[in-house]
Amino acid sequence: MRRSAVFPVLALLAACGPGPPPQTASLPPDAHLGAGDDTRSAILTTASAFASPNGLANRPADAARAIAQLEYLAVELPNGPRWRAVDPTVAIHLAHARDDARAALGIASGAPPQAVIDGLYGISRALVAGDRAAAERNLNPAVFQGGSTATLQRLATLPPLPRANQAAVLAQFELYRVDRQDNDRGDGGGAHP
Repeated sequence: MRRSAVFPVLALLAACGPGPPPQTASLPPDAHLGAGDDTRSAILTTASAFASPNGLANRPADAARAIAQLEYLAVELPNGPRWRAVDPTVAIHLAHARDDARAALGIASGAPPQAVIDGLYGISRALVAGDRAAAERNLNPAVFQGGSTATLQRLATLPPLPRANQAAVLAQFELYRVDRQDNDRGDGGGAHP
């Protein structure tokens, strides 16, 4: 093969190769107090947090944690190897819910999930400690584009996020379904690769 023909073939092969690696994200150690599994805890607490349209009103620290966990689930359930048995439509619902939450808070649509999670947990910790200045310092302007005052106000007056509720309930349903399926097979419960 002539040298001039090799380069187009290599470019074509590269275009057919795998895409970018899937996104990953993790929750901080204090995300699952009393529970040993980040994802199970995030599913259950997110479903509880978004169960009522006004459940997070005037609770900015809790709202920050709930949205951070939603962000995590939107990455973990479609990409985590433990969750292959979960219905793939749950990932679509979680992605839409995450988009709604990002829009409600003024979070950049292309922000890396880990930066969003870390920032929201930092805000939550600072608000629980009563340190608003520390909460504002956790608001990276490249991620939280509305500015610190507006973002904290939005967390305190979080509008209802019905798609977050729907996605969290679907994720919870799938968690229980996979557990039942594993128990029926004698796997001892829990989602497995």
